[in-house]
Amino acid sequence: MSAESLPRQLSRTRHFGSGAPGSFAVSADGGTVLFLRSRAGDDPVALLWALNVATGEERVLVDAAALAVEGELPEAEKIRRERARIRSAGITAFNTDAETRLAVFALAGQLWTVEVATGVAKRVAGTDGAVDPRIDPTGRRIAYVRDGSVRVVESDGTNDRAIAEPDGPVVRYGVAEHVASESMHRYRGHWWAPDGERLLITRVDESAVDVWYISDPAEPAAPPREFRYPAAGKTNADVGLWVYTLDGSAPVEVDWDRAGFEYLAEAGWDAHGPIAAVQSRDQQTVLVLAVDPADGSTTVLHTERDDAWVDLIPGTPARTASGDLVWIGTLDRRLYIGGEPVTPEGLYVRAVSAVDGDTVLFNASTAPVAVHLWTWRPGEGARRRSVEPGLHRGAVGGDTLVHTAYTPESVAARVRVTREDRPAAEIKSFVEEPVLTAKPELLVLGERKLNTALFLPSWYVPGEATLPVLMDPYGGSAAQKVMAVQNFSTLVSQWFAEQGFAVVVVDGAGTPGRGHAFARETYLDKSTPVLEDQVAALLELGRLRPELDLSKVGIRGWSFGGYLAALAVLRRPDVFHAAVSGAPVTDMRMYDSHWQERHLGDPEGKPEVYDHSSLIADAERLSRPLLLVHGLADDNVFPVHTMRLSAALLAAGRHHEVLPLMRATHMPTDGAAAEGLLYHQVRFLKRSLGVEEQPV
Repeated sequence: MSAESLPRQLSRTRHFGSGAPGSFAVSADGGTVLFLRSRAGDDPVALLWALNVATGEERVLVDAAALAVEGELPEAEKIRRERARIRSAGITAFNTDAETRLAVFALAGQLWTVEVATGVAKRVAGTDGAVDPRIDPTGRRIAYVRDGSVRVVESDGTNDRAIAEPDGPVVRYGVAEHVASESMHRYRGHWWAPDGERLLITRVDESAVDVWYISDPAEPAAPPREFRYPAAGKTNADVGLWVYTLDGSAPVEVDWDRAGFEYLAEAGWDAHGPIAAVQSRDQQTVLVLAVDPADGSTTVLHTERDDAWVDLIPGTPARTASGDLVWIGTLDRRLYIGGEPVTPEGLYVRAVSAVDGDTVLFNASTAPVAVHLWTWRPGEGARRRSVEPGLHRGAVGGDTLVHTAYTPESVAARVRVTREDRPAAEIKSFVEEPVLTAKPELLVLGERKLNTALFLPSWYVPGEATLPVLMDPYGGSAAQKVMAVQNFSTLVSQWFAEQGFAVVVVDGAGTPGRGHAFARETYLDKSTPVLEDQVAALLELGRLRPELDLSKVGIRGWSFGGYLAALAVLRRPDVFHAAVSGAPVTDMRMYDSHWQERHLGDPEGKPEVYDHSSLIADAERLSRPLLLVHGLADDNVFPVHTMRLSAALLAAGRHHEVLPLMRATHMPTDGAAAEGLLYHQVRFLKRSLGVEEQPV
């Protein structure tokens, strides 16, 4: 029997996500850690587990498969998972009361509770269609969303009632609108008060938002799905905040200048009251607001401004138990507590993971290729908690810290639990060992010090032959690819290298981790600086490494990487000789308002900016092989982007290929299709570059 291929293993293990522990929640006393994990590296069904920190014992709290829950996921839950890029099945989210006595979760739209001490799970009858259940901090009640309403049920299953109900045909309560979950890191729309007597709830009115449709070509009799999609320059959803009291008294609207600050970036409710961050349409100003729940009035706690855009950073705003505002500065990326910087200059703070009492857990970098775990405490200051290179994350509760380390050595993260700074336990990972090992060489190239990863075939002997080059970037502001870790992305790059390519990954202009000025090099131009950095890195690497054959250069990518791949062969065919462009944005006016206007401004005021960064007008310039790939159910980058570019290419008489992916979203989840797509790309690239075909 032949050895299993990486594409097949990726399909079977859901990109090595199966068997990985995650979604950690630490009890307030630090004695228990709850987390999600499936039973094996090829088992997609996540279970809820509990770790006894004192003994190191793990036990299953809820086995999703054993509950034998049947039924379709509610449409709102499908959308939530798509926005959060969740690939697993079973229990995908949970939360607990303040004392970690009771946990709640939803399975196939059914609401469940489980007692943490006993593991007794109970279905809450009459709650079918439940999405995003949240238990109140006292453990007495559960709020959830169903059909655009926010409902509350007692934790024993009694007194299920609607708290906020739609007052219009396209009004929803308690949810995050499209741009919030896709572009702002906000995935929820209702928050409990600490006493469990009131709720802070979003009201989302999409009546003025344009309606877009997606049809399923495989089901011609099925009606198209309808989406309210706010494209650049178009009307956004009208999002407000309301305070609801469970005693039935009239709800209170939170008052802020919604015309001037139409984006609700974040909200919450802590011991000091409700808090919210709102952002202007041009994204150059953010206000952090304290809310008086009695009358809805607001007080500005902080104002952040930037000439391009203010970063919305995960985990902020927050407040310590002492009431100090926790914030990360856009200009210097330092952590601020109570208005004072508490981290040194040059430390690039990426996110706040948790605030527990007066302890702040955060992620920060001194070099772009590694992200370390830090804590800040009064009297102790900022302290780095991780040592080895990699990507480090954490969760905290009481005196217990859960430290997750993704390193270059293994695709499986190592999860260690410490208590009072002493090792206490290690949470097991069941992630499979990959059939190959990624061995990138991390480089810093040229005057611009571009972070680059070079992947060579494991069988390659330097000096014996040259290798065709495959550029494999993402290149956008949403993520880095050049990191000191081994993960799905690095393994795919290594797999392409094993097919006979020198694979090059470059994080160029606009990518995170390099500071304020570097991130804003793409302001008002998403094409030129990004493409120039890919070219500069490639040429510099070719100068340093003569084994790279720069007469045979391909490029592949997905989403922004797909845009960059198509851009490369359209505008620099002298450098790039073939491209695979997956789910590309080809017309900048047809992507969502918050993301696009952040970088390019208002399309009405800056039409030339949008024209320059779009690809449609470049169709007649195509002179190299181009494969366009798009999921036909993609509701993030709609298939119209590929269809319009293809139509323009056809009209210009330019040969190209289009590969439609049936029923695939922006995150294709069909294992067989994803596996076949990797093989198809290799064959296309070898054929297009004139590379000798070998078995893949």
